[in-house]
Amino acid sequence: MLKPPGLALLLLLFVCQEANTDAQISCPYRCHCFTPAQVLCGDGGISYLPRNVSRKVKEFILMSSDLQYLFSHTLAESPQLTKLVFLNNALRSVHSQAFEHLAELRELEVSGSPRLDNLFPGTFEKLGNLTRLMLNYNGFKSTAAGTFDSLKQLETLEMRGNIISDLPPFLFGNLHNLLVLDLSLNKLKGVKRETFSGLGRLEILKINNNLLSNLTADTFHNVSMLTELHLEGNKISELPDDIFFVLTELKVLNLRGNLLTTFSDKAFGFNASNLKELNLKGNALRELHSLRSLSSISDFILASNQLSTLPEDIFWNMTVLENLDLSENQLRSLPGTIFTGLLGMRTIHLNQNHLSELDAKMFEDQALVEQLYLSDNKLETLPAGVFDPFTIQITVRLHGNPWRCDCHMWNLHEWVLSNSQDIEMLDRMLCESPGFLRRRPVASIQRDQLVCSLSNGFGGCGQEIHNNTVVIKCKVDKCSQMTVKVQFQEDDGSVMEHVLQPELSSCRNETTVGRPAH
Repeated sequence: MLKPPGLALLLLLFVCQEANTDAQISCPYRCHCFTPAQVLCGDGGISYLPRNVSRKVKEFILMSSDLQYLFSHTLAESPQLTKLVFLNNALRSVHSQAFEHLAELRELEVSGSPRLDNLFPGTFEKLGNLTRLMLNYNGFKSTAAGTFDSLKQLETLEMRGNIISDLPPFLFGNLHNLLVLDLSLNKLKGVKRETFSGLGRLEILKINNNLLSNLTADTFHNVSMLTELHLEGNKISELPDDIFFVLTELKVLNLRGNLLTTFSDKAFGFNASNLKELNLKGNALRELHSLRSLSSISDFILASNQLSTLPEDIFWNMTVLENLDLSENQLRSLPGTIFTGLLGMRTIHLNQNHLSELDAKMFEDQALVEQLYLSDNKLETLPAGVFDPFTIQITVRLHGNPWRCDCHMWNLHEWVLSNSQDIEMLDRMLCESPGFLRRRPVASIQRDQLVCSLSNGFGGCGQEIHNNTVVIKCKVDKCSQMTVKVQFQEDDGSVMEHVLQPELSSCRNETTVGRPAH
């Protein structure tokens, strides 16, 4: 038998019903009210802001509407708002006094209005409590001096995806509490020291995907507390010495997709850098010079450059390096000790180069590697034991190489079969030679098919292995005087030699079987 609901449950149901009723009564037409304090209006037919917004509403979002203008009185009846978002609307103009009644506003976003090409001076004058301002993907071509002077509590400013080509000096001079500044995806041709004046607490600066080409050594002297600096997607061809010298707190530096041809730690001055992540992918790097001061780097991306050689000691001081990407370069060889001392390596990408050989002890210190990409090189074989140092499960790529499937592949072939589950795209690891195995997957070949052909002036010899027995088959001419020597090297280095000579007395026109000469 069901019991009547308790008093507490009845009270809870009553409160929920009252809340829903209140939300329904105060919710404007064509809008959604998730709570009495949150309103979302998203309808292409809306061309003006609703006027019956409850004073309980704290967060108001208008998106994908036909609203074109914000007048001085548009928001006068909603002074209680703390968050206001205009996203992907048809805005053309914002009156300089449109926000003057919103003294409680903490977060303001006006984004996705490409026909909104300017803001009038004084637009944010009354928003002294604002902490977040997003002005992304509009049509702004410039920003007037003094635009942000009153926003002394601002912590985040985003102006991403506009068409701004220049910034007046000291534009951000009053933003002493700003932590994040995003100016990416604009048309900026230059920034100077004065551009960032007043930003002594700034931690994240994004000026990527602009048209920056020349930076001076003092460009970042006013933002010495940066932890992230994004410069990717510009046209920077050279870095002045000491340009990052004052950025002692910098952890992430992204220079991807610029025009750099050389790189060295001179850009960081003489002090050891605290940098953790450095991205140089997609430049035109031909040379790397000293990187000794970059001893804290854990992630180093050098992919898609033009590196053909590397100094033996280039990474030796990066003792905490974990992830190294050298893919898509022109490397033909690597020094055998290039990774010496790098005990914490987790991923090594060497794919899409021109490597034709690897030293047997190249990965001797990389016991913890989890991912090794050697695909799309010119490797024909690998030395015995090259993978022996790896102590944990590792993901390997070996496809796209011209593998020579002969007796020199015995060790690699055995490793492939034993670790097939760890080799990505194993079916694309194909033999290039000899001819009778060409295009055959390495994993599909039997060990006794991995034979070596020997040639000399008297004919050719083939080498096969059957059940741990090496068979040498030689086809010789009539009355050949070929002598076959077989040498066995003992553990102590001594060599025992056996010589086979054919019987020549009858000199018959057939291959003869020799007897050992003692």
